[in-house]
Amino acid sequence: MITLTIDNQKIAVEEGTTILQAAKKLGINIPTLCYLEKINEIGACRLCVVEVQGAKAFVPSCVAPVAEGMVVRTNTPAIVKARKLVLELILSDHPMECLTCVRNGNCELQTLAEQFGIKEIRFDGAKTEYPIDDSTPAIIRDPRKCVLCRRCISVCKEVQTVSVLTAQERGFDSVIAPAFNAKLADVECVQCGQCSLVCPTGAIQERDDTDKVWAALADPKKHVVVQTAPATRVQVGETLGMEPGSIVTGKMVAGLRRLGFDKVFDTDFTADLTIMEEGNELLQRIQTGGTLPMITSCSPGWIKFAEHFYPDLLAHLSTCKSPQQMFGPLAKTYYAEKEGIDPADVYCVSIMPCTAKKFECGRPEMDDSGYQDVDVVLTSRELGRMFKQANINLPGLPEEEYDAPLGISTGAGEIFGASGGVMEAALRTVYEVVTGKELPDINFKDCRGITGVKEATVQVGDLPVKIAITNGLGNARKVLDKIRAGEADYHFIEIMCCPGGCIGGGGSPIPTNTEIRLKRIDATYIEDERMVLRKSHDNPAVKVLYEEFLEKPLGHKSHELLHTHYTPRGLWQEEE
Repeated sequence: MITLTIDNQKIAVEEGTTILQAAKKLGINIPTLCYLEKINEIGACRLCVVEVQGAKAFVPSCVAPVAEGMVVRTNTPAIVKARKLVLELILSDHPMECLTCVRNGNCELQTLAEQFGIKEIRFDGAKTEYPIDDSTPAIIRDPRKCVLCRRCISVCKEVQTVSVLTAQERGFDSVIAPAFNAKLADVECVQCGQCSLVCPTGAIQERDDTDKVWAALADPKKHVVVQTAPATRVQVGETLGMEPGSIVTGKMVAGLRRLGFDKVFDTDFTADLTIMEEGNELLQRIQTGGTLPMITSCSPGWIKFAEHFYPDLLAHLSTCKSPQQMFGPLAKTYYAEKEGIDPADVYCVSIMPCTAKKFECGRPEMDDSGYQDVDVVLTSRELGRMFKQANINLPGLPEEEYDAPLGISTGAGEIFGASGGVMEAALRTVYEVVTGKELPDINFKDCRGITGVKEATVQVGDLPVKIAITNGLGNARKVLDKIRAGEADYHFIEIMCCPGGCIGGGGSPIPTNTEIRLKRIDATYIEDERMVLRKSHDNPAVKVLYEEFLEKPLGHKSHELLHTHYTPRGLWQEEE
């Protein structure tokens, strides 16, 4: 243990602890901008500088380790002056567009400027000008607002192992962009949006599609239906000031009705349907010698990652569409037929915690209804903005129920939002289908948590089913490399693109950190336990869907509407 003094308070911490971490233990908050715990600890912005007795210059606290007997001062007039100068220099080359910026009121740079009482910028001169990159359907880059913190580089490289962003040029010409300043659409970006979650300003953001939805809602010819993803019910409240992990299911339904949607449906319904199709596909592969291990296909960022980096393993992916993309064709076939509505007039909106869903809905193979199956995807953040624009006070709304039939769901569908949820939901159904017996305990707790890679063997009748669960693409890469090397003997693997699963998706409320992810996960399982039905095969609306329309899992109609194929894409460097 190392003993030191910070602002006249003594503390003992483990060797290797940084000054920033030690100060935090004392409740002393040192301002940071580039720092991202365990991901981006590079001391680039210099806002976290402190005075260390005996040191010749100010010390960046986020990278400086403590030393025995060290005396630190964090808030002297000289330190405050230095930090203010750093902020002024950053702001001198920053577009003053706060009122029109998507991060207005939730911007770390804006918050720091207010905290340090910056009323004017003393430095006037040239400003960097870079074009906005709006080449992808999901992510927009505005380098003019970039503060060169490199958080996006670190999360893309260290967490997701995609590495499409890099620092280029030097000095005043520095820019964060894909190599050779290429557009995101032209590189192997999987559009997961984790970069937008960690960006402290509005330099990286989701494409805002709210105007499309407002236009559809105002069109009397359109029958506008909406589906809400499992994770949204434990996220959307945060966009309106509620505590992280607040469960707003019924209030969100009420709010969507007040926005003007004709029907409010639940993606949990098609999550249950996914389990019926995917569970039977797994059993079929095991029984007929099909390609194993089978890997889940619910996460579009993971799918695009596989297409770029592991095209040789695409046969391992389940052919099932994601719940979002199962919902779309059913809304424009089954539902439209039951309601006597021309499918051309059905406008299908998705509310998702995910930016990659925006890319997914526009994939050319997603038109099995004869139309684009899902017309537009909004993130949790975008829905929060729509509620604000409509002056809807979400906490004050009554609890309302989803519409039938595509709004009836189970707890198994709900837990899709958390890492391990798809696996647990599948096991609840596969066990009872195989054994014909009711599970004594439907809670597969080995599947839960945010550990990077989880492995287990689950006894299903006479069959020991070996499973693996990963979240975050860096962790997925570890499992995929084992498959590629012939070292994996799993039957079933769940892969979620984003850390923590969908509750930490790229369209989640900002901030999203480990503590907040865990609160959302806890709320997800609370919601599961509240449900009357907790197993997908018990969903009465899914049973009716098969009786009236699909006939059976993996049947002809199911394959036509609910299954898909994947596209080997290769790497941008190889294509060049």
